Amino acid sequence: MRSRRQERRDHRHGRTATRFQVRQRALSLGDDFYIDDEHGNHAYRVDGKALRVRQTMLLEDADGNELLKIQKRLLRIKDSMEIEGPDGSRVALVKAALISPLRDRWEVKVEDGPDLHVTGNVVDHEYKVERGGVLVAEISRRWFRLRDTYGVEVEAGEDVPLVLAVTVVVDAMAHADR
Repeated sequence: MRSRRQERRDHRHGRTATRFQVRQRALSLGDDFYIDDEHGNHAYRVDGKALRVRQTMLLEDADGNELLKIQKRLLRIKDSMEIEGPDGSRVALVKAALISPLRDRWEVKVEDGPDLHVTGNVVDHEYKVERGGVLVAEISRRWFRLRDTYGVEVEAGEDVPLVLAVTVVVDAMAHADR
């Protein structure tokens, strides 16, 4: 997936980010889909629970173990979705901060750590996840030739399941009409 030039640049700058591939069309309610690693292996599975009162998705590891549960919060003025651990405790709350024609912003209130901020063009899958101005992940459609596919590049040392869950939440909220 990465060009030799990109790998050399990353190596020179000490970056050891991990890339994942997500199929955009798969993110509709009730559908299950895989998030593949940079080698094309199924790394995670998102189980879109159909026929529920509120939108629910489970993020599972490759062995089917539940890592995080994603649920839409009901009766809220502002769109928000909650990310919970397997024990039901809140891990993060994702809220749309500002939607504009030029730039989208989302706030991620993390329970046990610094908050995350998502900025960029979410509709076109060109955005970044940052913590205090430091890059945590980059989401881009440019890395793939496939029309409905985008990549998630997570920086080394980050909570990969949380970042992927945030990506799934932002995509689901930005494309609620699917």
